[in-house]
Amino acid sequence: MPSTAQSPHLWLRAETKPMEHRAALTPATAKILIDNGFKITVEQSTQRIFDDDEYVKVGCSIVDTLSWKTDAPADAYIVGLKELPENDDSPLIHTHIYFAHCFKNQGGWKELLHRFDAGKGTILDLEFLNDDKGRRVAAFGYMAGFAGSAVAIDVWCHQQTNKAGVAYGELKPYPNEDALISFTKKRLALAGPEYPKVMVMGALGRCGTGACDFARKTGIPEENIIKWDINETKTGGPFSEIMQADIFVNCIYLNQKIPPFISQALIDTPSRKLSIICDVSCDTTNPNNPIPVYTINTTFDKPTVPVTTSSPKPLDVCSIDHLPTLLPRESSDMFSHDLLPTILALKNRKNSPVWNAAEALYQEKLAAARAS
Repeated sequence: MPSTAQSPHLWLRAETKPMEHRAALTPATAKILIDNGFKITVEQSTQRIFDDDEYVKVGCSIVDTLSWKTDAPADAYIVGLKELPENDDSPLIHTHIYFAHCFKNQGGWKELLHRFDAGKGTILDLEFLNDDKGRRVAAFGYMAGFAGSAVAIDVWCHQQTNKAGVAYGELKPYPNEDALISFTKKRLALAGPEYPKVMVMGALGRCGTGACDFARKTGIPEENIIKWDINETKTGGPFSEIMQADIFVNCIYLNQKIPPFISQALIDTPSRKLSIICDVSCDTTNPNNPIPVYTINTTFDKPTVPVTTSSPKPLDVCSIDHLPTLLPRESSDMFSHDLLPTILALKNRKNSPVWNAAEALYQEKLAAARAS
């Protein structure tokens, strides 16, 4: 375990996932941490939304990209967001704070945990940092829903105006929320005259709230935003009602097996209106995925994949698992601000319920990997 002395060392690694522009620690957050006695090392990155100089100005040390593998002290916390570099099976000796995506039996979960086991490292998973009421201390959920709704609406607009069969193009980040909303309003005006019906699953959660808010801010009427949550789904799916929306945005947090929301029989229905699914939840490799009509995650350079259907109406799926990077600066600012109190608690980690619970969960999952 890294030292719980008064000067924890945080090593912000460069993200290697293509088009990932966010950061778990922003320069503003880094300054507060340094003022509180933390040491912060930041790897150089050409794709991070924050320039290296922004970190230097607040007192961070800058080092080479991916140098954590060879140069980071054993007691440093390696901080990031998305997956570690692929095509590497070396043992992992550090404590990593990031979204590991391996605690719900996702693809490759055992192999990753075996790497940590071999190196005696630890995962403190950002997805499972919960307060004493069981709520996540920090999440990208709102911005994920916001961005997911934006992409889904834009794909629908493309479908309405695309007469030449041109594929939906590459997505690029926007400088701010206002620019994204303004762009989408123009796209809707070209696709008109009628607004699409947008159905949001998990509408009462942070992610679903973000999805509804974006649709609302583009001018889509409230009656065209169909909000479903636990009450509407308690009878169990599949749900034919989803087929009558133009756009379906899935924002649920999957923590147990549930009946699927959509089936092949439903999407094969000739009367289906639905033409774009944005699966913000992205439980693609989860055996309990409630949208079992696609099998791959999409990317910013190829945002959609067609779904096989016998219906004459095409159906596309967007399943990008880091949608908040569409608005990277705002997403990072929001997440890092919420995470800050928990990071500060690393100064006395052994007395922190949040960190203790995170380590206990890791040990539980590690035991499962060893037994399988």
